[in-house]
Amino acid sequence: MPALLPLVCTDPARHAEAAGLAARYGLPVLADIDALYGTYWLRLDATGLALLGRGADAPGPVQVDWTGGALGHRLRFGGGRGQPLARAIGLKGGACPAVADLTAGLGRDACVLAALGCRVTLVERSPVVCALLDDGIARAAADTGIGSWVRERVQLVHADGSTWLQAAAQQALAAPAQRPEVIYLDPMYPHREQSTLVKKEMRAFRAVVGDDLDADALLAPALAVALRRVVVKRPKGAPPLAGRAPSHVIASPNTRYDVYVTLAGA
Repeated sequence: MPALLPLVCTDPARHAEAAGLAARYGLPVLADIDALYGTYWLRLDATGLALLGRGADAPGPVQVDWTGGALGHRLRFGGGRGQPLARAIGLKGGACPAVADLTAGLGRDACVLAALGCRVTLVERSPVVCALLDDGIARAAADTGIGSWVRERVQLVHADGSTWLQAAAQQALAAPAQRPEVIYLDPMYPHREQSTLVKKEMRAFRAVVGDDLDADALLAPALAVALRRVVVKRPKGAPPLAGRAPSHVIASPNTRYDVYVTLAGA
């Protein structure tokens, strides 16, 4: 696992917030930018927490933003329950299944599902990414437009996906009704998007988080825990996770969703 990134707070009004994030996720705090080391770091300022890097290929600030930019546009014009992600998750009619997203990343798909009515648990093992999510979800929860459903439907858990599944399996024995209806997996995979910005963002993420070399091992325990289905997001042309053929596939131009229906959901 890559080393923890340093956090620098450039907004005096947010020093206590920076200390809280650092304590929750074990991040080293630096007094000022002059003390920075390494290629990547975290900065907390008036706009929130962001990942930054050095060099010509470094991305602009990478931040969890659920209110503006491309994700804000997707929430407004992304196709609602007719979009491939929603169909893969099983949002038919008025159904709003509880979803556990075990590879949360920047939480974009989780945000879309929560906006469509699902209760979503975001599970993320990287302390750096979890800190970004923590800050971004807090800002979204305070937003006058989307805050109400973010507060009601979104939960963040800092844990490894396999560890979370082990705990969920034990909990399911005692309280079967508490099992997540859907488990969602979107493991890191070599992306080939044409956008330079996306390429830079993905390179930064890979450098900070590393590859999901254990992704195949998540499928079997996820199938044992999910009440209705496991959905795996894959790039077009990528092999199925763990070499296991899905029950069915929902495809979009550059992405497909491999859907594994469990016995309970059949």
